[in-house]
Amino acid sequence: MRVVTYIFLALILLLQYPLWLGKGSWLKVWDNNRQLNEQKEINEQARQRNAVLDAEVKDLKKGTEALEERARSELGMVKQGEVFFQVIGEAAASSAVAATPTNKIK
Repeated sequence: MRVVTYIFLALILLLQYPLWLGKGSWLKVWDNNRQLNEQKEINEQARQRNAVLDAEVKDLKKGTEALEERARSELGMVKQGEVFFQVIGEAAASSAVAATPTNKIK
């Protein structure tokens, strides 16, 4: 009777090995699910970023406001007939005055 018990115990252990440590084990399935969830999050972030870029491209192709805004902010362009004023802070103004050479009239 004791031998039969050990044989059954050995068979149960042999059957359990592939379930826990084999090629399609629970640990690998769990790890694959974790990797799948991480990849889904990365894909969703990429979809959102692509949607923003797509909207920006469509706006730049169809509308002139976005193009004009970019030209003004990134390139410093102004429209014809506009007057450009640059406001300098007090600290920058005092350093600019100190940096300019003084011309003495004789």
